[in-house]
Amino acid sequence: MKKLIKVISLVFALVICASVLSACGGASSGGKKSLKLTNVSYDPTRELYQKYNEAFAEYYKSETGEEVELVQSHGGSGSQARSVIEGADADVVTLALAHDITLIEQSNLIESGWIDEFANDSAPYTSTIVFLVRKDNPKNLKDWDDLIKDGVEIINPDPKSSGGACWNFLAAWQYALNNNNNDEDKAKEFVTKLYENVTVMDSGARGATTTFVENGQGDVLIAWENEAINSVSEYPGEFEIVTPSVSILAQPSVAIVDANADKNGTQELAKQYLEYLYSDEAQQIIGESGYRPSNEKILKTFSDKFDLDVDLITINDFGGWDAAYEKFFDDGAIFDEIYNG
Repeated sequence: MKKLIKVISLVFALVICASVLSACGGASSGGKKSLKLTNVSYDPTRELYQKYNEAFAEYYKSETGEEVELVQSHGGSGSQARSVIEGADADVVTLALAHDITLIEQSNLIESGWIDEFANDSAPYTSTIVFLVRKDNPKNLKDWDDLIKDGVEIINPDPKSSGGACWNFLAAWQYALNNNNNDEDKAKEFVTKLYENVTVMDSGARGATTTFVENGQGDVLIAWENEAINSVSEYPGEFEIVTPSVSILAQPSVAIVDANADKNGTQELAKQYLEYLYSDEAQQIIGESGYRPSNEKILKTFSDKFDLDVDLITINDFGGWDAAYEKFFDDGAIFDEIYNG
């Protein structure tokens, strides 16, 4: 009887061990280590990372002989940052702006100095902000001042949850300053009028695109350049892109979520995953997906897709993201004053 109990106990222990290994990704059916990496990203990168993940998985297998499972999560950049802070098990984040990654750093999940870990301030690609209008531009919307006219319906995401919307806001604010002798009261009045014309304010950039493109609402979408390019490509003859006289160099940032990567044993994999974004193959995929490659040589090959002569302001014109958030986007700051009036 004791022998039978010992056998049963041994079998039970083996079952528990197998379950733990399976749950932790410790082994696959072939006896090789199973690798999984989770990338928490923002709305408009879905198509980019679908292509990139396939390319990286092939590259990684060719280099190591191992297969890797790549898991994606998408949403408004600010919302995604909060989800990681609240426990989402991201190994890496690829978000719309550095400030969202800084918030994760401040929760002690990302080590300080992350912005210098990869090239170009850990921004392997950039974008800018444009207008997407309907074919033939029936409201004749050419620049920011056209957007505050009576009867113009704007679709624009919410800066409180969308990183792209923060870039939009700053570009409009700078236009107003440029055209009002840097008078901030007049800039605030201008942007207030602009948001009075926003008829739908989705939580993320992709939701705003869906509202404008698929649901047919609004006269103009203030959009990431890549979202506008993809919409024109997917719906030929239905939309046009207008580049305003003032736009902004949008720098989506990437980082390893060190606490999670250490826990999951994916620190080296995460580093290779983000480093490969700078490879020639990945930079080509980035350009094809409507983002501007950080590699200048490859960027120039897409001169037929991007307006490379547009004059772009940068976040440094606002004193960096900490200063911009304190002034415009923190609770009770200028955006709340404008929107909650």
